[in-house]
Amino acid sequence: MRLSDFDFELPERLIATRPARPRSSSRLLVATPSSMLDATAIDLPSFLRRGDRLVLNDTKVIPARLFGRRHRFGEAGATEARVEATLLEPRADGTWRTLLKPLKKVRDGEEVVFSPELSARVEGRADGAAHLRFNLSGDDFDQALADAGAMPLPPYIEGKRPADARDHEDYQTIWARQSGAVAAPTASLHFDDALMAALNTAGIDRSFVTLHVGAGTFLPVKTDDVSDHKMHAERGEITAAAAADINATRNAGGRIVPVGTTAMRLIETASETGTLTAWSGSTDIFITPGYQFRMADALMTNFHLPKSTLMMLVSAFLGTDRIRAVYDHAIQNDYRFFSYGDASLLLPEKSSGE
Repeated sequence: MRLSDFDFELPERLIATRPARPRSSSRLLVATPSSMLDATAIDLPSFLRRGDRLVLNDTKVIPARLFGRRHRFGEAGATEARVEATLLEPRADGTWRTLLKPLKKVRDGEEVVFSPELSARVEGRADGAAHLRFNLSGDDFDQALADAGAMPLPPYIEGKRPADARDHEDYQTIWARQSGAVAAPTASLHFDDALMAALNTAGIDRSFVTLHVGAGTFLPVKTDDVSDHKMHAERGEITAAAAADINATRNAGGRIVPVGTTAMRLIETASETGTLTAWSGSTDIFITPGYQFRMADALMTNFHLPKSTLMMLVSAFLGTDRIRAVYDHAIQNDYRFFSYGDASLLLPEKSSGE
């Protein structure tokens, strides 16, 4: 497989910079192997069956974008310089792996001050990232980060506008509870109280799993031969209770419907034996055409970037030619793309009416 197999032309006007309001008013393209239907997110229960189970990612996006000042005293006296930091992930030694701009102009051992309460010392660097040790931890760190940080919007949004106060709500799911992500599980951003109530009425079960989405989700694939690409790893967990509920749904004939590629990658990682097990760790699973899905029966997901690993995943799920047709339909009908855009519901098996 070549990278060009997953490319397409997207008009700039279709890149969403704000989400739909209310959330469940966003559009939903429902696609099977032989049909496509234009709907809205609030209609999701009508395409599911009583006893189906949604798998939702309950990770919570942290305000990982920080702006601070580096202070230095040398031959020229006291100097300072602006530093931009994007937290990537916590490390086992208590430091944070962090992108710093400009990294080359910050020395190991120097302190960066982000607010009167929050500062960090540079303790090392590797693979283009710095290791920062903050002056606070636990709840104190969380509060100071909430006060000083901005939501880490994807580059294709930040290139059009800076993050603002609205993004603290818009770029977070309504059920977010496990802090640690630096990108949102964006398929879940279409859910609001109205949609949750409709799912309850329709008898659609739900389970929560956790995958902390990393900034690597936005990294481009740089190898022309797709098999040479190295996936970024992301931390996650599936509790024993969630695994038991998901297995029970399958055993009863219900469908497992992950909401988002993060939830899908997690349950596929933890089901090597064909049965989902409790799981905790890091996954770098790379799903490309030819992959045999073990757990997911359907997928709700947003529309993804050209030549991305997520385009490869949805192509594996519905078929490369079929996904190309789905995306052609979405573009021709002005669906909104990427993190704040519209959604698709991919149903690989034909319904009884087809």
